[in-house]
Amino acid sequence: MKKGYRELLDEANAEIEAISPEEAAALLDDEETVFVDLRDPREVEREGRMPGAQSCPRGMLEFWIDPESPYHKAVFSSGKSFVFFCAGGWRSALATKTAQDMGLEPVKHILGGFGAWKAAGLPVESGERKK
Repeated sequence: MKKGYRELLDEANAEIEAISPEEAAALLDDEETVFVDLRDPREVEREGRMPGAQSCPRGMLEFWIDPESPYHKAVFSSGKSFVFFCAGGWRSALATKTAQDMGLEPVKHILGGFGAWKAAGLPVESGERKK
């Protein structure tokens, strides 16, 4: 194996900005900041969701960011700031690096992910699907 996940994470973390859950919470009401939940829908159902966060399963991120992709989502061309998060901060670190490499700026991620968000007692909504 040429590179393992630890090396990829170390490389990403050397180039991206990570913010604490508390720093992220201060941005919740900022209309120029978009929170992007990279977790799988089953994780969201089980653990809950951050109020107002956009869901983007990690496997779709590159396709949703690229305006040339048939799957492009306009939110990624909005000119806003982005805060990515996953369950524990690993996927969001790699996703933040990828998004930066694709030209999405500014983008940062939540250190410790949604788990750290919940542990800090910050707002969480039910993740149950609406029927």
